[in-house]
Amino acid sequence: MSTLEKTQLQLGYIPLLDCIALLWAKQQGFFEEVGLDVTLVKEASWASLRDRLAFGLLDAAHCLSAMLPAAAVGADQIGIALQTPLILSKNRAFISLSQKLTHQLAIQENDNPQATAQKVTSYIKEDNALSLAHVFKHSIHHYCLREWLALADSKIAQTFKLKALPPPYMVEALDNHVIDGFCVGEPWNTQGELLGLSKIVCSSQDIIPNVADKVLAVTQEWAEQHPQTLIALTAAIIKAQKELSDLKDFSPVLKLLVDFGIVRFHCSEEVHVDKYYMIQNIVKNLVKENAAPQPEDFHWLFEQMQKWDELQIDQAQITSLGAQCINLEAYEQAKQLYSS
Repeated sequence: MSTLEKTQLQLGYIPLLDCIALLWAKQQGFFEEVGLDVTLVKEASWASLRDRLAFGLLDAAHCLSAMLPAAAVGADQIGIALQTPLILSKNRAFISLSQKLTHQLAIQENDNPQATAQKVTSYIKEDNALSLAHVFKHSIHHYCLREWLALADSKIAQTFKLKALPPPYMVEALDNHVIDGFCVGEPWNTQGELLGLSKIVCSSQDIIPNVADKVLAVTQEWAEQHPQTLIALTAAIIKAQKELSDLKDFSPVLKLLVDFGIVRFHCSEEVHVDKYYMIQNIVKNLVKENAAPQPEDFHWLFEQMQKWDELQIDQAQITSLGAQCINLEAYEQAKQLYSS
């Protein structure tokens, strides 16, 4: 293997199921196998993670895919270009509402997204106070909520004010009556259900395309300065992804998620069995077969920024900037390193 430009790395993450490949690579010694000494850094919010990555306090991070196009056009108020060699998850969010609200609106388990959106927008039109949250302005979660509301009322979808909260605070905010519902990744929807506070009413998979949700991200400058290090880092995480997708015994993975404070409820093959297998299924299928970042994912994100954030950009710019968000060369070389 080529000489690494840097071996001691700070790797940021937010407590969600789709950071598991980073945690697993660390625990299983995959980073060490490729010559890296990686310190995992838990961040309090997506905003702090983005800032620390952009300004060099983190070498790489578990990032929202939409942060990359936002950085490309300076919509994040920073404008430091980011890129990704690897997808960590695709379209794995859910929309949850308080159990009180779902009962009040007579939302049923077999209601499709349009039906649930219709009940919610009708409630809003009746001048009822309602507060919904997503994880960050530049996220598929924000766009999923907008697209969901648009299934029933495009005007409300465009004008309704949404809050932004870090994923680990969603359930607490709902319990404290700060919000009435949220769109977030797992395991926070499940935690809300098991505490009797919220209910999942629809999946992002039924609302938006199967686009990248979280990615491994670095600044473009860092990638240019540390190409071999980026390849090694990516290869170690690819190995972790492969092992996680093939594992027969899920209990060590669940223990790791509990130890890192990501899963904060008891579930097993005996207790909350459905939730246990749901979490196992999500972890095993975070990216399916191909974890290579695709230009089309970023084209869709730019189009969402046009639609909901009033970004002024033409198709040629979308194509050009979308290509700059990905580092396929690092992915391909990492795949070769992993296979060797």
